Amino acid sequence: MEMKQDLKKAKQEIEETLSRRIIPFWLAKSIDNQYGGYLTAFDENGNPDSSDEKYIVTQSRMVWGFSYLRCFADPKDQSAVEAAAKQGFRFLIDAFWDKTNGGFFWKVNRDGSVADPSKLTYGESFAIYALSAYYLEYGDPEALAYAEKTFAYLQLYAADTLRGGYYENIEEDWKISPGGAWAGDRKSLDIHMHLMEAFTTLYEASGKEIHQRKLQEVIGLIMQHMVNKELGYGYNQFDLSFRQIPAINIMRTWNAERETNETVAVPTDTTSYGHNVELSWLLDHAQKILKNEDWEEKEILKKLLDHSLQFGYDYTYGGVYRDGIADQEVLVTDKEWWQNFESLVGYLNGYEKYRQDTYAEAFLKTWEFVRDKFMNMEAGESRQLLGRTGEPIVGSLGNPWKGIYHTGRALAECLIRFSLMGL
Repeated sequence: MEMKQDLKKAKQEIEETLSRRIIPFWLAKSIDNQYGGYLTAFDENGNPDSSDEKYIVTQSRMVWGFSYLRCFADPKDQSAVEAAAKQGFRFLIDAFWDKTNGGFFWKVNRDGSVADPSKLTYGESFAIYALSAYYLEYGDPEALAYAEKTFAYLQLYAADTLRGGYYENIEEDWKISPGGAWAGDRKSLDIHMHLMEAFTTLYEASGKEIHQRKLQEVIGLIMQHMVNKELGYGYNQFDLSFRQIPAINIMRTWNAERETNETVAVPTDTTSYGHNVELSWLLDHAQKILKNEDWEEKEILKKLLDHSLQFGYDYTYGGVYRDGIADQEVLVTDKEWWQNFESLVGYLNGYEKYRQDTYAEAFLKTWEFVRDKFMNMEAGESRQLLGRTGEPIVGSLGNPWKGIYHTGRALAECLIRFSLMGL
């Protein structure tokens, strides 16, 4: 009974945080009324910070947020949320779409002029994700058409038809980028996991067999090559034939562009505890959309959670550490916003599926840490990076990589799972 009351209290707090803080924060501050699209750089107090760059990944995530989260907004805000989504969708198509070669540019300047015309599979995947969600919410056939076109370009130019999976860093004309730091010679769990996420929503929107098959294919690759199914953690980077290789910082990625003063893991093959927990619930969701909930290897969902709780969870202060090596001691005890928000969903999803109190306790303790340490409740958004005990290392509430996606989605997904539990 006490656990049920604690969960009900958390539900009420999460509902209020999402509808009265996070959604209003981005609704009030992010709309670029001069050029279209979204402004995403805000300091620790929520004041605009200096950044004129707009990335396809973050602009797409904002369109996704103002689509998927509309029904979670305060009713008085829902028409404004729709307007915010529609202008962002228009900016994606008008500014980012490459009218010569197809696909979405990686980065534009604030006014929509092209800053980096390359075609990252990561960015293309989030465009598919956003456009599919936009279609599901607003019924605009143009959005689904662009999602399907982007998917088709990935199959034509990014799919590795020899070894499986997808090339990740690609230039403007769809030629594969050089090796090394430009990643033309490697693959990663991160990009393939987000392709799975995008293909899940695309298949949900289109219902087409080709989207179903490619979703099943990328799930199969992840399960075959990219996770340790016995111990329950994800590997990091691979060569083109899916042999594990030491992880490096790759250009045009969050790891390479994190702000200063952040601890960087030693140059070895690491696993991200929060990423593994995110993978658990995204895999579960994908199989539900595929109507394949009794899939053969579903025990990995639980193992990913259990590994994170054994090696990557802070039982003293709450929250998930950043990085470690497999089943060895944690390497980086800093705590980053996205991993902790995604872990809320993963642990609560685990509790909803298995009714194991360990997961509910981890969820509640993580929520306390998120609520009290990550969230700037006065401003309405989460800080970026904290030390182990919750002291801010990077207190900014937004940057060219950080928008409504992780924070808003995590809280919305938690509310969905509360509803499934009848709370």
